[in-house]
Amino acid sequence: MEGKPVDESAVTRGATPAAATKRGRWIAVLAVIVVLALAVQGIWSRHDAHATLERDAEHAAKLTVEVVHPQKSNATLDLVLPGNVQAYLDTPIYARTNGYLKKWYADIGTHVKAGQLLAEIDTPEVDDQLRAARADVTNAQANYELAKTTADRWTDMLKNKSVSKQETDEKVGDMLAKKGTLDAARFNVARLEKTQSFQKVYAPFDGIVTARNVDVGALIDAGSAGGPAKELFHVAQADRLRVYVNVPQAYSQQIHPNEAAYLTLTETPGKHYPGTVARTSGAVDPTQRTMLVEVAVDNRNGELLPGAYAQVHFALSAQATPFTLPGNALLFRPDGVKVAIVDEQQRVRLVKVSLGTDYGTRVAIASGLAGNEQVILNPQDSIVDGAPVRIVQTKAGGAKPASGAAGGAASGAANAQAPAAG
Repeated sequence: MEGKPVDESAVTRGATPAAATKRGRWIAVLAVIVVLALAVQGIWSRHDAHATLERDAEHAAKLTVEVVHPQKSNATLDLVLPGNVQAYLDTPIYARTNGYLKKWYADIGTHVKAGQLLAEIDTPEVDDQLRAARADVTNAQANYELAKTTADRWTDMLKNKSVSKQETDEKVGDMLAKKGTLDAARFNVARLEKTQSFQKVYAPFDGIVTARNVDVGALIDAGSAGGPAKELFHVAQADRLRVYVNVPQAYSQQIHPNEAAYLTLTETPGKHYPGTVARTSGAVDPTQRTMLVEVAVDNRNGELLPGAYAQVHFALSAQATPFTLPGNALLFRPDGVKVAIVDEQQRVRLVKVSLGTDYGTRVAIASGLAGNEQVILNPQDSIVDGAPVRIVQTKAGGAKPASGAAGGAASGAANAQAPAAG
């Protein structure tokens, strides 16, 4: 037994089937694992892509909004209203006599002084009438002197009873009639001399010529404003200006004479032109429900032009209202005025508010807000409670309503002139 050699090939052949079977099982298991891993990876990838798509769709479905926080009321608020800038004095210059324009001495843009000669008018008809009137005076003077001499002579003869009293009275009466004719002739000469003096047209005050409507040789008719005659010049005193503003009834009790105000112009942004409330009409126009206010502005530097449009700013009391909002943050619904705020879940919540005074650029909120809300600017009319939103950064100036128009939102006025009273 011990001397019998071992057949190694037989041993190897006997172990090969079992080892092969074992390796096959492991290969099958590995293949299944790989297939399962690939399947799981594919399923997970599709699930992750679907979730990402859902998130993107939900993000895209959210309404993007700009928000603003309620602003605490200041001691004063800025009421902005449109104003009409006018020269302190603005006068059309008409001729007081008929004739032809002989010469003019001032054109548009010319600064003139009071009493400065503007034009000369050639008046041949008036000159002829004046010469005739002076001749009438000479004739009347001669007739009067003769009548006076006769009356004096007859009065002396009456003392001697040389003539009757009746004849003397007739001579005295004739003298008085001749005296009346002489006085009338003299008055006529004075009138024509006055008319002739209107040949020269003078500036009534210091100012600037804003219009010249005639030229040399033009036929001139005496006239006045509203008549058929055409004005010769237009002179304005622009070193001081009057700015007229229609103030809504709601603010009429808060504006008084001698209070400060200032003007701004679109063409000079950021620049203020100080003024003072000169006077108020003291009454509300029953048609417009506004009170006329005049603001006086010093314009010795000539920066403001008569006839221009300006925004007039008045500082008004906030009247103890806790907060203010831009007018374009309000929603007008059938059940009242509301604002749309964004809650902690980034969803819309509509809150009913009570309005206070409309200050033109902002609207006072009397109640309904705590002050820490995120109020949506320019909310859509279709916005509803619970709608998901996404807040974006407010653009520069986005929280500022358009001048006048935003203020008019609270009162229902659409024009930029002023919010409606009440």
